Amino acid sequence: MTFEQRKTQVRSYLGKIVDIEIDRPIGYVHKKEKYSLTYNINYGYIPGVLGGDDEELDVYLLGVDVPVERYTVQIIGIVHRHNDVEDKLIAAPIGASFTKEQMKEAVNFQEQYYDTEIENA
Repeated sequence: MTFEQRKTQVRSYLGKIVDIEIDRPIGYVHKKEKYSLTYNINYGYIPGVLGGDDEELDVYLLGVDVPVERYTVQIIGIVHRHNDVEDKLIAAPIGASFTKEQMKEAVNFQEQYYDTEIENA
């Protein structure tokens, strides 16, 4: 996937309602090579949709404070990663809204390791 295809793809989801699967629920600990991440929000993907890394397109879920396995969401933002091959979507329950600053704060546990920019719907 080219850079332009990647950007077109993630932007096409802004404002859309989609079903997501959660593979890293709140409290999940992901051990990395040099550090570990504890997920303070639900994190998953859109089934069957490949992202820039040729794996399913990742989604942060804001506004749901308990672990879930799947959820119908509205895409409210994008985390553009300038130094990686993929971007991440930001979702919330339908009708919920978050400021760009709230989104940035919520995803910082993972995005602090990348050069990112948040785009909101």
